[in-house]
Amino acid sequence: MTTGMADSGTEARDTFPKLLAERARTGANRPAYREKEYGIWQTYSWSHVAAQVRLLAAGLADLGFRRGDRLIVVGDNRPRLYWSMCAAQSLGGVPVPVYQDSVADELAYVVEHGGARFALAENQEQVDKLLAIQKKVPSLGVIIYDDPRGMRHYDQLQSYAEVQERGAKLLAAAPDTVSAEVAKGRGSDEAIMLYTSGTTGRPKGAILSYDNLVWAATAGAEFDGLKEGDELLSYLPMAWVGDHIFSYAQGYVVGLVVNCPESVATVMTDLREIGPTYYFAPPRVLENLITQVTIRMEDAGLLKRRMFQFFMTVARRVGPALLDGRPVSPLDRLLYALGNLLIYGPLKNTLGMSRVRVAYTAGEAVGPEIFNFYRALGVNMKQLYGQTEASVFVTIHPNGEVYPDTVGKPVSQVELRIADSGEVLYRSPGVFKEYFKNPEATNDTKTADGWVHTGDAGYLDDRGHLRIIDRAKDVGKLNDGTLFAPKFIENKLKFFPHINEVVAFGHGRDYVAVFVNIDMIAVGDWAERRNVAYASYQELASRPEVYDLIQGEIEQVNHDLAADPRMAGAQIRRFLVLHKALEADDGELTRTNKVRRGFIGERYKPLVDALYDGSRTAHIKVDVTFEDGRKGAIEGDVTVRDVAPHATLKKAS
Repeated sequence: MTTGMADSGTEARDTFPKLLAERARTGANRPAYREKEYGIWQTYSWSHVAAQVRLLAAGLADLGFRRGDRLIVVGDNRPRLYWSMCAAQSLGGVPVPVYQDSVADELAYVVEHGGARFALAENQEQVDKLLAIQKKVPSLGVIIYDDPRGMRHYDQLQSYAEVQERGAKLLAAAPDTVSAEVAKGRGSDEAIMLYTSGTTGRPKGAILSYDNLVWAATAGAEFDGLKEGDELLSYLPMAWVGDHIFSYAQGYVVGLVVNCPESVATVMTDLREIGPTYYFAPPRVLENLITQVTIRMEDAGLLKRRMFQFFMTVARRVGPALLDGRPVSPLDRLLYALGNLLIYGPLKNTLGMSRVRVAYTAGEAVGPEIFNFYRALGVNMKQLYGQTEASVFVTIHPNGEVYPDTVGKPVSQVELRIADSGEVLYRSPGVFKEYFKNPEATNDTKTADGWVHTGDAGYLDDRGHLRIIDRAKDVGKLNDGTLFAPKFIENKLKFFPHINEVVAFGHGRDYVAVFVNIDMIAVGDWAERRNVAYASYQELASRPEVYDLIQGEIEQVNHDLAADPRMAGAQIRRFLVLHKALEADDGELTRTNKVRRGFIGERYKPLVDALYDGSRTAHIKVDVTFEDGRKGAIEGDVTVRDVAPHATLKKAS
């Protein structure tokens, strides 16, 4: 296999600044990054990237940035923000990317906890947050901005270009300033600090070394045959470990071409234009894409809808088998080829997946219906199981062994162990060094001999694949002893395009009940086609017609659960549609869109009580944070509905 990867075992290539120097030497004119500005793609070569990083690193040095300093990086995916991380690393510093949609208080915690003296912001929006933080956290001394729009009167700050100008002057006087610092770097040094999602409390700063990241980038690339020149679109938050591995570490190790979209709003257009060969999407993105497809089909004419339904039935039967190399009859091959011409090919092109050779989904459990939809189209979608603390890679589906109920086999050099409690543990060269300023949490998570507690319950099946049941702390039992795995139930409901989020309750209760968040776009489209009037999310969510719609979908899930004797007792008996969307700004979701289950249970306790005390309605008032930072409250009466369970069904043999 030819990957174009540098040998991570040699000291000369054991850090990203050294890898960048090697890329610039051996592939100076090959594309490294692209950025879309004003509708035009700009391409930057490896030699250009190396020159830009060197200038910025020298400018940071001139401003007083020293080995061990932390650089806060906040903004959307931009080449210059990725380059700033390498510039900090060139001087022995540690970049700390932060979620760009973090409110000021969340950002302040990271700045103060990390002890950062320097910050680089993409634009005025992020600068304003940092300036507000600077008043409370005076240790933040230097703020640099990239985009000059709106920054005319921010004279006290440094622009990206101005820092590079300082760097040029320093290098003219002392040419070896940056290269001497790069040479001091070692694979065991701290490379990045990434804050975990914080589902149960304050996020923790996980410190990963170059050795961790270079191993992970290499192991992941070798597993699926990534090669130099493979294209990906970098649209997920830079603060998330997945983006750091795929867009940054594998970019340097493999020689990927990293494409940065023009904006969040243009991602789908940019995806179609680039046609990536390497693709990653968390379950929520995959769910949203299916929702868009479903809405378009519902608005299509009868003939087109019937044709779509027929060929998707063929695709679900034939597509995964073709991907896995299993036998397929000549008639099915012919039907699939016709479907590819009429349906699958145009749909993949619309989704920007026409050239995808390997695609991953991870971050949380994905429903099998969602997963199989993409494989039915011929997209080589795989599940990946990993964590920040693992430098991402723990298990991946091997080609020909892709099963929707597993998360694959261990990556090279990864050891797996299942504790007596059912918790999954792993050990690998990617295991993080420590949690910053938190030795107690480090010791709770990582054993002295390097095993990491995942917090997930699971087991290895007879095929050697890992199956994850749920978060260990979330798996429970109903009062009659029936297994209660909330994520399993939630994901089955989230396959329906009208349902955006679900929170299931049941541990220690007599039955399962759920909160439902509707998808405003899908349900809004559904309501408009039926002349159902509404003026807001709250009003739409309370409509009896919407309750009827959601109840029908819950009943379908109950029918599926009834077919599994282990889960038949976990059918949903009561539900309500929340009067507001769950939001990260309100603390209900993490910045990676994971449900903060405990927080929601406490925040909406009157509604949880209503699900179990027989109430038909309940009144609720909760504080909310609006997009502009203002605080307010939303209150109203929420309807609770009963759902009749299905009789236990026997599975067909």
